[in-house]
Amino acid sequence: MKLSKVLFGVLCAANTYVVAAAEPAPVIDASRSNVLNAVPLSLVDRLSNLERKLDARNRAQIKVQSQLDELQNEVNDLRGVTELHTHQLGQVLERQRELYQELDRRVTKALAPTNQVPAAIVAPTSDGNVNYSNDLTENEAYDRAVNMVLKDKRYDQAIPEFRAFNKTYPQSTYAANAHYWLGQLLFNKNELAEAKVEFESVVNQFPDSRKRSDSMLKLAMVEQKQNNLAVAITIYKKLIAEYPKSSAAKLAQPRLTSLSQ
Repeated sequence: MKLSKVLFGVLCAANTYVVAAAEPAPVIDASRSNVLNAVPLSLVDRLSNLERKLDARNRAQIKVQSQLDELQNEVNDLRGVTELHTHQLGQVLERQRELYQELDRRVTKALAPTNQVPAAIVAPTSDGNVNYSNDLTENEAYDRAVNMVLKDKRYDQAIPEFRAFNKTYPQSTYAANAHYWLGQLLFNKNELAEAKVEFESVVNQFPDSRKRSDSMLKLAMVEQKQNNLAVAITIYKKLIAEYPKSSAAKLAQPRLTSLSQ
């Protein structure tokens, strides 16, 4: 009986050892544990970096927007200044047009011959519809030539001034007028051949000029004074046909009538 208990105890102990030996001891992977512990730290760092980048970007955008607002304000200020200057320039040019229209009228009156031609056939009135230039140098050159007629009464000296103007500014908005006034000055001096060249320039080169009808009248008068009566009659008829309601046509009609009789 006692022996049986001892054997039973030995068997139980042996079974316990076998079971204990069969179960493996738990193994801890140190590297895997470090990775698992590192992942949360990496995400936090990444989130922190993203937050810093977003903050920096937001600050940069705010700075850029501020600069854009400042630039827009400057553009608005410049636009306002430009509009003001444009308005002021328009007023200056309008005043300049009025002055040149008055100059044109006075030149017509000043250059009207007193002895060579009867008062009924002097130069027609100013057109008053000249397109005036914005080139101040051009304006000054034309103004200087005109003032020699109006202010200084230096008619002989005005001739080279108008010639110089026509040479320097052949495409000027004043070119037709300048050729006409030069022709008128030469006509008054009885330099008919040279006057004819100037009047022909207006007739042939400036078909849209309001001085064309005046130049046709003076061209016919030159031909008449040179005793080219047939040519003069032809020009008078053409003038009346092309500009029937013009002052030049009204002045041409009695001369044509007198030559046709």
